[in-house]
Amino acid sequence: MSQTFYLCLATDTLAADAQTLGVTIEDLQSIQVEVIVTLAQTNQIAQTAQITRSAQQPEWQLQLDYHITLPLKSLAAQLDWPTWQPTQVGFADYLWEQTCLECFLAGGLITDRLINNSVSINDVNEIGIDGADANKTSAYIEVNASPDGRYALYEFASYRHPATLPPTPLLQPDGQTRAFINWTASHCPASNDTASNGIANNGTANAAQNSLSAQIEPAIDSLTPNTSTANSYLYQRSFTVPLSQLSNAKAFIDDTAIEYIHPCVILSFATTFGTRLGTTAVYFAPKHASPPDFHNLQYWSVFDKQAALAR
Repeated sequence: MSQTFYLCLATDTLAADAQTLGVTIEDLQSIQVEVIVTLAQTNQIAQTAQITRSAQQPEWQLQLDYHITLPLKSLAAQLDWPTWQPTQVGFADYLWEQTCLECFLAGGLITDRLINNSVSINDVNEIGIDGADANKTSAYIEVNASPDGRYALYEFASYRHPATLPPTPLLQPDGQTRAFINWTASHCPASNDTASNGIANNGTANAAQNSLSAQIEPAIDSLTPNTSTANSYLYQRSFTVPLSQLSNAKAFIDDTAIEYIHPCVILSFATTFGTRLGTTAVYFAPKHASPPDFHNLQYWSVFDKQAALAR
């Protein structure tokens, strides 16, 4: 089982964006963005070599699968979707300035990890995630991922705080090593030859051969229509976040580990203004502030642990 989110398009600049891209408002509203969230253990999702856990202490992973479907060839031609580059896998800042797959997480595990119990998630629960002061009291994590393999994880003690740019990188419990994501092989061409493509027979990354899954090609990027729908163009990426990076003290599956989640996507399209080249960004999330603000906790969703647990 999984928790599935169907992201909607921010509408603040919808008419202007459609005109700039040479499409209709209805065309932009027809873009489909789906994010599937799964909570699983290492015996179901391959383990990255950077974290070692014994059989008695299974690794919990939060897997995020992004599926983006464009309705028009013209939009597909303009979409800035960086090609997967194994050599690019690693930490990079400012990924939100182009096409970016994002997710925000908040909960007791994160609060304990980031601000050493100075603020409890219960303080937020008393007023609810919709409370006006929720942004002021909740620590949270931001995950950014580029289709080409780059990624970043940032930590915030409260709403956009600290306000430095780039934001403060999330560190593992040792206080020195940057947290990371593990790209998965969910969208790789099927193969039984693990030696040639680094994909285990169960369809996950072969960590023994590929630290950080660096040799995996998650998807074939082309303008070839999806075989199930003659006029749609499908883009996919999948990665996991090892939850032990947040804490080495708490159980990763308890009710306070992750309580709120906000998967988001920024799609960047190439545009032309006369003789000048530019970009137009459109924003997708389950709910939107106005103007769009992914950091606003009042629009986040409750994380459904039971739905997300892999069976």
